[in-house]
Amino acid sequence: MKRVVLSTSLLALLFATSCKSTKEEKEEETGKYIATSPVKMDTSFTKDYVSQIRSVRNIEIRAQEKGFLQNIYVDEGQFVKAGQLLFKIMPKIYEAELLKAEAEAKAAEIELQNTSALAEKNVVSKNEQAIAQAKVDQAKAEMALAKLHLSFTDIRAPFDGTIDRIPKKLGSLIDEGELLTSLSDNSEMFVYFNVSEPEYLEYKANGKGTGNKVNLLLANGQKLKYSGVVETIESEFDNETGNIAFRAKFPNPDRLLKHGETGKVLMTVPVHQALIIPQKATYEIQDKKYVFVIDKNNVVKSRNITITGELADLYVVASGLAEDDKILLEGVQKVKDDDKIAFEFEKPEEVIHHLRLKAE
Repeated sequence: MKRVVLSTSLLALLFATSCKSTKEEKEEETGKYIATSPVKMDTSFTKDYVSQIRSVRNIEIRAQEKGFLQNIYVDEGQFVKAGQLLFKIMPKIYEAELLKAEAEAKAAEIELQNTSALAEKNVVSKNEQAIAQAKVDQAKAEMALAKLHLSFTDIRAPFDGTIDRIPKKLGSLIDEGELLTSLSDNSEMFVYFNVSEPEYLEYKANGKGTGNKVNLLLANGQKLKYSGVVETIESEFDNETGNIAFRAKFPNPDRLLKHGETGKVLMTVPVHQALIIPQKATYEIQDKKYVFVIDKNNVVKSRNITITGELADLYVVASGLAEDDKILLEGVQKVKDDDKIAFEFEKPEEVIHHLRLKAE
């Protein structure tokens, strides 16, 4: 019986010693971590805004007369000059109408001459002469209208630009108002992007308005080599999104940008008393950013945060943290929720100073 009690006591002692050893090994393995806090400061960061790229002029070229498409003088994607002939609608019927109007005008003029001669001899009244003159004026108006209809059979470019798709082929019957193609002036481009209300207020509070320079990030991740300028800010916010639209103009001498293209506007956004943390204090799960916050008992808890901007090695935090929170700076990948840790605290100003020195 004594042997059993002794064996049990020995096992308990060994178990306690083993647990203590495991705990000590874990603490030894864990060691001390580095922690810091967010810091508030006035700063600015470059933010990207999804944008839509539009030509400074983009119009639809439509037929103004009905008829068969007799000639196409251009091709899709071709650059054309202002006044260049693009299409011809078969003009025969409009030529005939013009000849008829010219003949009627000539007949009216002969009738006016005869009436005027009779009026001078008092054979007919002055009123009859005035009626004859009105007939001449009417015939000339009809002739001018016929010339105008005939001119509409020649469709010309109203400005320099690039031809878009041509849906109709030679011989197609064209109705009045039917789309023949589109024409884009891509010498300069308008880029539209939406800015949130808080960012807009910060933007205006810092004295910024039109004339502010911005850059454009293309769909392939490369930056356009030409800078643009913010030209206009719309007068109203969108009630559904809470955003307001900005418009920037970019030069496009290489014709790289096309109407309907997409990209991202890169704009420097000033922020007053922004909450800043080092990027290395964060980790990501399913496109969400997290940090480990250390409580008063030195236990780490993961917390989801929202990032509103990005600087070199730093994040601007929109929500999820307070200025007096302690966050784990180093060892983020080594701990898990509810771990109790030992740490050394580094002032956030010193942490940021070292990060900036490293960046330089």
